[in-house]
Parts: sequence; C-alpha cells; structure tokens
Amino acid sequence: MAGRPRPGGERGQAGGRRGAGLRWWPRDCCSGLGGLDYSEVDVTAMARLFSYVDMTDSGFIAAVLSIAFNPFFWNVVARWEHKTRALSRGFGSPHTACYCLGAVILLLNCVRSHCFTEAMKSQPKLEGLDSHWAYYSGLAIMAVGTLFVISSFLALGFTGTFLGDYFGILMEAKVTCFPFSILDNPMYWGSTAVYLGWSLMAGPLARRLQDVYPHQGPDKYIFLLTANSCPPQRAELQPAIKGMRAQLAFC
Repeated sequence: MAGRPRPGGERGQAGGRRGAGLRWWPRDCCSGLGGLDYSEVDVTAMARLFSYVDMTDSGFIAAVLSIAFNPFFWNVVARWEHKTRALSRGFGSPHTACYCLGAVILLLNCVRSHCFTEAMKSQPKLEGLDSHWAYYSGLAIMAVGTLFVISSFLALGFTGTFLGDYFGILMEAKVTCFPFSILDNPMYWGSTAVYLGWSLMAGPLARRLQDVYPHQGPDKYIFLLTANSCPPQRAELQPAIKGMRAQLAFC
C-alpha cells in the first residue's frame, strides 16, 4: 500500500535501519563486521582461563556429561509420564512411580557428585585459592547452599521435590515459606552453592590432609618394599630404606 513503511523500517543514509521503536545505527564503522581485524583481539585473559581447564581430561568430560545429562533425563521422563501415565500404570500408583523416579534421580546425583570430585582432583588448581580464606569461604558458601537444599526439601516434601506434579500429585497451596520467600528456585541455587563451596575447599583441604599425613605415601611404599621381599633381599635393601627414612625425616 502507498505510504505504508516496510516491515524493516526506513534505511538511513549510512545503511542502518530506523523503524518504530528501533534505534538507528551506522554501518560505515569498520565497514561492518567484515572490516574488523581479529588479529588485534587480545586473547590473553581467555588463554589464561583455559590454561586452568584441561578439556581433554576424561574426568572433566565425564563431569560435564553427567551435569548435562541429569536435568535432561528427569525432564524428559517427567514430561513423558505427564503425557502417557506409563510409569504410574507400570508401578501401580503415581506415588510409587514418583518415589522410584526420585530414587533414580538421587542415584544420578551421586554419580554426578563423584564425577565432579574426580574432575577437581585431575584439573589444574589456582595457587591463590590454596589458602585459609578460600577454605573458610568455601565452607560458608557450602553451608548456605546446604541450608537452601534441605529447607527446600522439607518445605516441598519428597513428591514435591521430585516432580510429583507431573504424576498428578499436587500440593494443596503454593509454598511461600522459607526459602521460597527469598528465592524463586532455592533448590537450584543451593545445589550450585554447594558445588561452588566444595570447589573452593578442595585445594586447601587436600593441602591440610597432606600436612596431617605428610609421610603416608612414601612410608607405605617402604612397607610394601620390605614386606614383598625375601630375607636376603631385605638385608640388601636396608641401606636404601634407611636413606629413604632419613630423607623423610629431613622433609
């Protein structure tokens, strides 16, 4: 129709669009994105970040897959149950089916926690986090996260926590008590805080255990070396064992 503006709006002199409610921008700067010189981009910060993450480590890959798989699994299963009621029919009642799905989710969470812990052991660690303040900060964050998780579970109950609404198990009223009075998703925020706190505690905790049991590894090796050798070999190994013990005492 005559006089009706096109859906994209009018074009400005520099090639940008200006329509109702839209801001006009020039396109002559850098000749668009094609005119940018990407060789001048400073990637130092990104390279430093990736130097602390070994993405080829099998433990890291397992942790990422377990973290991504868990919510995908329970959302797909819950939506499938909501549409078909297959689990409720198979287990005889919606409550039994919900309890079984909750048990599976808890088992998957244990696997995720194990993979996360193993990934932390094999990944590089920031030297600045190997300190007392990092340990106690992680402990405080973990305590707050645990409080949110436990209080959310007590407020919702088992079926309310583990997708009971998809099984037709509805609560009588909306939960508005703590911690839902201060957060919309306290269970998710609490779980995130728990893993963040555990990450901050992992480095200092390992150092503390090493300080408490400094000679456990080498001393265990000396014991095995002595126990697995016959008497003539033990006599020959005594000078070497004495030297190793002297080095351990010096350390």
